[in-house]
Amino acid sequence: MVEPGYRKIPLYRQCEILGLSRASYYYKPRPTDTLNGVLMGLLDEQYTKTPFYGVPKMTAWLRRQGYRVNPKRVRRLMRLMGLSAVYPKPWTSKPAKDHKKYPYLLRDVVIDRPDQVWSTDITYIKLRKGFIYLVAIMDWHSRYVLTWEISTTLDKEFCVRALHKALGLSTPEVFNSDQGSQFTSLEFTGLLESLEVAVSMDGRGRAFDNIFVERLWRTVKYEEVYMKSYETVADARQSLTTYFHFYNTERLHESLGYWTPQEVYYKERQIKDGLETKPGQAPLHQIQPSFLS
Repeated sequence: MVEPGYRKIPLYRQCEILGLSRASYYYKPRPTDTLNGVLMGLLDEQYTKTPFYGVPKMTAWLRRQGYRVNPKRVRRLMRLMGLSAVYPKPWTSKPAKDHKKYPYLLRDVVIDRPDQVWSTDITYIKLRKGFIYLVAIMDWHSRYVLTWEISTTLDKEFCVRALHKALGLSTPEVFNSDQGSQFTSLEFTGLLESLEVAVSMDGRGRAFDNIFVERLWRTVKYEEVYMKSYETVADARQSLTTYFHFYNTERLHESLGYWTPQEVYYKERQIKDGLETKPGQAPLHQIQPSFLS
């Protein structure tokens, strides 16, 4: 918006009008350190294997791989990626002080039907140069990924978009998340409460309260992300679209009796709702949701 050659308004005045400091205008960003990209990729893969590794162990592990790094650098990169030992998401799940917190409602609860419990989480996805964040909403009973979204920032908007898409498909009885500010925001919880959905949140430091989504992230990373090298955000979106379609409609789950998540989700919804398909119509569990097409 600044026009340096515009004579009627000098450069310093243009910056004042725009609320931009001249130092910011003249600043030239340093090129991205390619070593940081390599280190972040290594940290991501090792963290998926050993989520209990903190900064000291990650530093020692990287040194054993031949990288001369110090704890300060490892800590900065792990914070940037949203990684920390034991509790996997202190930064992707950083709470906001003024947001309402909700109790965890699922302890000792038997999950035996679709749309009984949905849950969500955010994870880091590496690109060849840079990274993005991925949010998914999953039905606990069937492991069906109802929807997902990606973003280059940890704002709440992409999480709210994902929620709107999922609620366009159905409505859960309980919605579980961690205490991250994206999920405690009024826009997110208010939408759930307006539909009389019970809001449940993981306890601080309890990584296994949302264990099914944590398992999903491990599966997505080992079967998709680590086998690819996304060049751009568009590449990541296209490839993840293909993978989630495979995960929902083709990937057999031993815990589901070797059915796919989509088959279990739609088949049991059909039974629950007492619906019958018309002659010649595909069974509900074979119908592909529009967001996957």
